[in-house]
Amino acid sequence: MGEGEIRDNEQVTAMATTEPTTGRTVLPGVPPFTVDDLLKFPDDGNRYELFNGSLLVSPSPAPLHQRAIRRLERILEDAAPLELEPLGTVNLRVSDVDYYIPDLVVVPAERTEAVPLMFAPRDVHLAVEVVSPSTQGRDRGFKTGAYAEAGIPVYWRVEMDEGPTVYVYELDGKAYGPPVAHKAGTVAALQKPYPVSFDPAVLLSRRG
Repeated sequence: MGEGEIRDNEQVTAMATTEPTTGRTVLPGVPPFTVDDLLKFPDDGNRYELFNGSLLVSPSPAPLHQRAIRRLERILEDAAPLELEPLGTVNLRVSDVDYYIPDLVVVPAERTEAVPLMFAPRDVHLAVEVVSPSTQGRDRGFKTGAYAEAGIPVYWRVEMDEGPTVYVYELDGKAYGPPVAHKAGTVAALQKPYPVSFDPAVLLSRRG
């Protein structure tokens, strides 16, 4: 077991035992929050997610973070079969008190046309999180466990400070197996959710 894998498992345990928020906030409603409560929140530039009724708050992504998301979405779109479609920052409702906003997902194209607001875990073939300083704990540990528990078959974690490096997790039963790291400077030839090949270094490169 590698060092990164131990870190992931330790953080999943820590996050999984966190109790819901118990005090009032300046936001509408009273904790623990529900997905319906989130719909009443102001559009203040923050990203609000829920874990067991507790708020997970992230600021808007930094410019390089946005570049990496956009580059990867384009790579996935160019390689996607017609029946699948990559989308950025979608609403993912797992339960009334569990709600996430992945940086990228791959979903069936027909579901894109049928879903009015929130996707269900069964719609998601791939979830991607690009790690930033404000989200590194949850992306490395908590999101790994949460997406596995939701039954999402493949999860990619993009570590910007590592070149970048793409860590690929695949569901093995009810948990993800150890991640496979694809580092910048080498071509990652991935097969799920469909064949796609790219050098992770291009996620941070300029156009042209």
